[in-house]
Amino acid sequence: MARVNDEVEALLQEYADLIAISGGDAFKVRAYEKAARSIGGSALDVSTLDAKGLKEIPNVGASIAEKVLDYLHTGHVPALDEVRTAVPAGVRELTRIPGLGPKRAMLLHERLGVATVDELLDAIHQERLRDLRGFGEKSEEKLLAGIALMQKAGSRILISAATEIAEQITGELASVPGVVRCAYAGSLRRMRETIGDIDVLVASERPGPVMEALVGLPYTADVLAHGAKKTSVRTTKGLQVDLRVLPPASWGAGLQYFTGSKAHNVRTRALAVRHGLKLSEYGLFDGDERCAGETEEEIYARLGLPWIPPPLREDRGEIAAGLRDELPDLVTERDLRGDLHTHTDLTDGLAPLEEMVAAAAGRGYAYYAVTDHAPNLFMQRMTDEKMLAQRERVRALDRTHHGMRLLHGTELNIGPDGELDWPDEFLAGFDLCVASVHSHFGLDRRAQTRRLVRACENPYVHVIGHPTTRRIGHRPGIDADFDEVFRACARTGTALEINSHPERLDLCDEDVLRAKGFGVRFAVDSDAHSPTHLPYVRYGTGTAQRGWLTKDDVINTWPLTRLRAFLRP
Repeated sequence: MARVNDEVEALLQEYADLIAISGGDAFKVRAYEKAARSIGGSALDVSTLDAKGLKEIPNVGASIAEKVLDYLHTGHVPALDEVRTAVPAGVRELTRIPGLGPKRAMLLHERLGVATVDELLDAIHQERLRDLRGFGEKSEEKLLAGIALMQKAGSRILISAATEIAEQITGELASVPGVVRCAYAGSLRRMRETIGDIDVLVASERPGPVMEALVGLPYTADVLAHGAKKTSVRTTKGLQVDLRVLPPASWGAGLQYFTGSKAHNVRTRALAVRHGLKLSEYGLFDGDERCAGETEEEIYARLGLPWIPPPLREDRGEIAAGLRDELPDLVTERDLRGDLHTHTDLTDGLAPLEEMVAAAAGRGYAYYAVTDHAPNLFMQRMTDEKMLAQRERVRALDRTHHGMRLLHGTELNIGPDGELDWPDEFLAGFDLCVASVHSHFGLDRRAQTRRLVRACENPYVHVIGHPTTRRIGHRPGIDADFDEVFRACARTGTALEINSHPERLDLCDEDVLRAKGFGVRFAVDSDAHSPTHLPYVRYGTGTAQRGWLTKDDVINTWPLTRLRAFLRP
């Protein structure tokens, strides 16, 4: 169900991980990691390419191309199968723990016989790790935090993966004869950052053919339940999909009910009771008579409410705001006039400047910022000369694609004391500076707060990028007093980023809602490293909606003249 590129990316990344676990050559590990990223970010469909075409993708050489072709032709890669056999399954499980690298996982397995997460927990509680060189009390605390993060994620998947599956399934079912309407509901429709399972609703008077269509899809692996009103399956990727078929007259009531959240539905049902009505997935009833149900709009209207957008349905005051006619006019993806945080192959991006600019123009943007990494992220090998040369190329490309304006920026690194990569006189030459934390994640709360506030106070910093630094399911956010950071942003006129990468979505919706209360502005950015990443703003916009943001709250919905005024020191 996923793009073949995504499957190949995962395959090569697994190979790199297993080489690292088994103590293989670090250069080889890095080579396969780079190839995995390049294939995952390529707009080319690798399933259509021969060896020559594969080698035209950056970082893909002859040996890697051969392995990709083996997988495409046979579904297996002999070299990967061999290394899978050589690395104990328990060690591979341990490497899923955030913060536990492959070499240390192998050490725990070899020295302590640890092969599962539960066994590692036992070893930590018995203080057995302290007998190993390189491990101590702080290591135990970090491992416990990593295990808690992994267990919290559980079997939930990122919104991007769930959306892809849900759209494929609804697309297939919508074409079944007799289907009047088809949509996904649940937490995915509410744009939550991770999804446990997918709820699909269909309006039809003939449920049988729809149920059979779901069971017969090529990516259905197991049928968990098969009935006249509900069918549940597990996909080949292990995700559960629940399909319910409703009569068209109940479509709106069912969509409202199965979209949730549970807390929101408790409020709407209580409101119905106060009106002397009963609300269920089949409709809104006055006694035995259904008085609404075909659309969500009529359900809410009969309860004295405007239609409430799904991202708001979390029982965070949306019912009360609706009754006062004070619901926000939420920002939409169509409102975005540009993207203010993107990368090229000058640093860690996967595509050249010209390709990224053309792809951005294809999205209809009025303006677009190029913000490659500054030099203190040492692996990027940035220099003053490289950055100034890129600026000349950006200026030459300005207005060449449908009149789209280009902004030359950079993503600065916020050091442990809040210092930045370049002096103010060099920063003054940029149109835009995004400043982000990329290191020293373990500083204490006071130090983390101080470094972020100092960055906000620099007059040439316009946006704080991925403010908490979290990676969903992999790394927790830094420990900082974010209320103090929000105050600093409001005081200095520094925007906070909603980084739209599905693994980040940083700030999260709850932080966005809280920061909005301080009067902070926001930027919904893709942090794209490839043209295929530019559409990630779909997910960042969903997070912005869950944080109650309007178009005016988001600086990259503004006309360029207003944005430039905001960017002036």
